[in-house]
Amino acid sequence: MRTPLRSSLGRGVLGAVATGALVFSLAACASTSDSESNNTAPTHPVNQTREPGPGESLLPQASIPDLSNGVDTQVAVDASFVEALTTLGLTPGVVGTATFTDGTFSFPITGGHVDYFGPDSEIRPYVQGEIDHDGSGLSLTAGSTAVELSDFRIDPGESKLYGTVTANGQVVAEDAYLFTLWGGTLKPLEVVDGNAVLEGTTVHVSPDAAELLNETFGTDAVQDEMLVGVAKITAATE
Repeated sequence: MRTPLRSSLGRGVLGAVATGALVFSLAACASTSDSESNNTAPTHPVNQTREPGPGESLLPQASIPDLSNGVDTQVAVDASFVEALTTLGLTPGVVGTATFTDGTFSFPITGGHVDYFGPDSEIRPYVQGEIDHDGSGLSLTAGSTAVELSDFRIDPGESKLYGTVTANGQVVAEDAYLFTLWGGTLKPLEVVDGNAVLEGTTVHVSPDAAELLNETFGTDAVQDEMLVGVAKITAATE
């Protein structure tokens, strides 16, 4: 179900994208420096694959086998992205269980799993697993053309968010690379009401999503790495 919102909204789809942040919060192992290093651009060493050395432990420092206890990934939409949507004549909306309140999108966490080896480990990527947000997403509409981005899946090791793309009711791509997550402005871990909270990771349009949206809406204005907003992850620790 696609629920239109007023045009002043943003497309915070990648809120869910604060992937590295979520991993640290769930593992309750994050420090400021750990968080900053984990969720930066995809070229960061966290994403460089290597085999463990002789005698090196294969066991993670923390393992979260089931993320179905929630809670959600939020994205506070940046004003520059709202302006870009307005210029393009695109009207954003929410899909399924997603919500939009006071300029922030929220996408419930529905499942997944995470293994955390830590930045001091020789194992790369040192955060592995996935974070699922089934049944929610966002939409972009211009005239008779409507695109929905939904069922987000975050890959912490890649600092990328994937999802299903639907155009006018037809699925055109599944598990498509939609957003990139950068963690240079990530704040220290907080615990609020028993939940781990991390915020500050910025969400950016991926090159694949920029190409798809430009082709679909007949424009060249959607830029690779365009800022969408700032993500906040709230995850149940029990």
